[in-house]
Amino acid sequence: MKRSERLSAALHVLVHMAARPDAALTSAEMAAFVGTNPVVIRRGFAGLRQAGIVASAKGHGGGWRLARPPEAITLAEIQHALGERVVALTAFDVPQPTCLILRAVTAALDEAMQEAERALDRRLATLTLADLAAEARRLNAGSGHPHGEFHHGS
Repeated sequence: MKRSERLSAALHVLVHMAARPDAALTSAEMAAFVGTNPVVIRRGFAGLRQAGIVASAKGHGGGWRLARPPEAITLAEIQHALGERVVALTAFDVPQPTCLILRAVTAALDEAMQEAERALDRRLATLTLADLAAEARRLNAGSGHPHGEFHHGS
């Protein structure tokens, strides 16, 4: 299994946005949260904008905002809008397709992975951006960090 870095970065930025729902964030501010280039943010957030998760405005006072309340945005929607999975469950290769044992093992494992993906999708449909922001606030409160902003620990 491999965790999606693109999805992780988007969720990171979206939690910051949920913490400041009335503030418009620039691509540069968002990029600084995850240590990337603003172009990467704009490119990555295009799918989120098309899905109605975020909105952007150009010019003075412009930037990116959540298009809906964080309580109305599920993690399932976010991963779908980005075309990413929370974790990539890789299919098993059958190096010798004529080997019946390998084919049986592969079929069983593929079925188990598909079942795991369906269970994960059901769970992600119940988790919202507000849930992530609440957990981040809880962890931040316990960090002793004096500022209202989320603290990026080492």
